[in-house]
Amino acid sequence: MYIGTLIYEQGATVTDLVERARTAAGTGMRSVWLGQDSGWDALTAAAVIGREVPAVDVGTAVVPTYPRHPLMLAGQALTAQSAIGSRLTVGIGVSHPHIVEGRFGYSFERPARHLREYLQVLMPLLHGDSVSFTSERLTAAGKIDVPRPPTPSVLIGALGPTMLSIAGELADGTVTTWIGPSALDSHVVPHITRSAEAAGRPAPRVVACLFVGVTDDEAALRTSLADRYRAVSTIASYRTAMDREGVSGPEHTAILGDDNTVERQIRSLFDAGATELVAMPVGTEAEQARTADLLGTLTSRRRPGGR
Repeated sequence: MYIGTLIYEQGATVTDLVERARTAAGTGMRSVWLGQDSGWDALTAAAVIGREVPAVDVGTAVVPTYPRHPLMLAGQALTAQSAIGSRLTVGIGVSHPHIVEGRFGYSFERPARHLREYLQVLMPLLHGDSVSFTSERLTAAGKIDVPRPPTPSVLIGALGPTMLSIAGELADGTVTTWIGPSALDSHVVPHITRSAEAAGRPAPRVVACLFVGVTDDEAALRTSLADRYRAVSTIASYRTAMDREGVSGPEHTAILGDDNTVERQIRSLFDAGATELVAMPVGTEAEQARTADLLGTLTSRRRPGGR
């Protein structure tokens, strides 16, 4: 099982992020991932981490597309890829109306069309090609004129059927959150796989990003997560995803329990078609240490179909 971990940026310096990545590598994690919210720039931090910690792959989950023109994102991604020796996964996504409109001031109208057009520009650029693209909302002309490193893998934060279809057709896979084996098996994997096959693309990566905690007090930890992430259920795309999983709130998507319970739940994700797990450790410091020990014993050295 190919397992990585999310590095939390809250209250951390970039040096702290590097040390957390180094610690994760020491426990056996094969990849480290960075979110993009209101803190450090994830792709810049990925380049720094990858230079300092050569034992792990580095990914973003996920960088919002609206505030970054695809020409600019392509240049940034290729810079990071070159800096770290071709170990980068670029996870991108359209984000949500309250962020795109409320924080950045862009229209969130027709996000699926936005994503399709964005990828029609981004993917050729990452492969070293020139683009000349004009639509009602996007214009892009030019290329990234650098000695080209291998193209980084591109994943889409996709949960609904339309976004999953676009991800399968134009990108390398998806990175999901707030869903588990039920929705993976019945919804995510079938949609993205059919789309990739129809486009003649390789089998897609399906990266599941979930809270994981080895604990002796599962109920208390779920209650804590429910209190902290209550607002998640009010976001339409997440609410629909959790409905597909058959859970009432984000706390019920977390993988929690003793070692055997957590291992069994992790294996169920891979049985449902996940190719990778990005674990977001939760609990006390002691519980997170126990979690890291377990994950280190479960992870494999090679990503399926990859390095």
